[in-house]
Amino acid sequence: MKITERVFGKLNDKDVMAITLENKSGASITATTFGATLLEWSAPDKNGNFANITIGLDNLDDYVNNRPFYGATIGRVAGRIADGKFELNGKKYQLAQNNNGNHLHGGVDGLDTKVWDYKVEEEETEARIIFTYEDPAESNDYPGALSVTVIYTFNDENEWKITYKATTDASTLYNPTNHVYFNLNGDMEGTILEHDLYVNAEKFVELNANTIPTGNKVAVDGTPFDFRTPTQTKQATESDHPQTKAVSGLDHPFVLNAGENDISASISDQKSGRRIEMTTTEPIVVVFMHNGPSGFEYKGKNFPAYVGITLESQGYPDAINHDNFGNTILNPGETYLSETVYKFSVE
Repeated sequence: MKITERVFGKLNDKDVMAITLENKSGASITATTFGATLLEWSAPDKNGNFANITIGLDNLDDYVNNRPFYGATIGRVAGRIADGKFELNGKKYQLAQNNNGNHLHGGVDGLDTKVWDYKVEEEETEARIIFTYEDPAESNDYPGALSVTVIYTFNDENEWKITYKATTDASTLYNPTNHVYFNLNGDMEGTILEHDLYVNAEKFVELNANTIPTGNKVAVDGTPFDFRTPTQTKQATESDHPQTKAVSGLDHPFVLNAGENDISASISDQKSGRRIEMTTTEPIVVVFMHNGPSGFEYKGKNFPAYVGITLESQGYPDAINHDNFGNTILNPGETYLSETVYKFSVE
């Protein structure tokens, strides 16, 4: 393994670093200390041509000034919390309403906007970036000081593993994800509408008009949410189902089937031969298709609608406000731990 470190930019007079982990085949991931964010994943197609298969931006200023969430570590809580309100241990909390009256992705300045500390570790067949951040009590109006560790591991098997760890000194909420967008065409050439998507899910979570979970888990049978057999993503954009029409595609949590070592989801591109398989310890994957143009550029190319697709592993969105959505509460004396692996291959 080869590790390269460089200055990506400066923020508040502090160097923001970019770290590249490169394996024996020449594939690599590059991440930055700003938001513990994946900047790029360079991988070959079936002809051996390397390209970036994730959405990234060219400079730090675009990340800081626009907050696109591309490849970022999201927290404390991924997704939306209805009206920014929740009750914990008998106390009511009001979080920032930074998205149509709701709380989104940890608030106005969530973990994706912070400059994290880091160190690197190298072994013969894998290397790691260990990001750490101390989020103080009342940050974004959340209770409790949170100590967070996010580890990016990249290996010779072309696996990018994300390990999340956290502890707190007071009961709080924690439900992180990584907001990576994939485009297996490489370097943002074309859209993902002809990518084949597989999701190991019998149900999806219904959303209301404000993209907040209603609490209902709906069977995928007979709907454009049925990706139990690999199917082109345009199945969702071409459907007249009210759930897909409301968001012009997919922006939905899928309830993953629990099974040890089962593939949770995958995407593949027949033209390039590239494939990503995801496994996770989490119960949910949120699939979002970049349903509108962004105005951003990468290597001189504009980001159109459907330029990328996410496989965001996490707990249920807005779980604190739904009795049937599991637990996203972290208490003192507990350690939050989860793991998600994205494995690249060429077919």
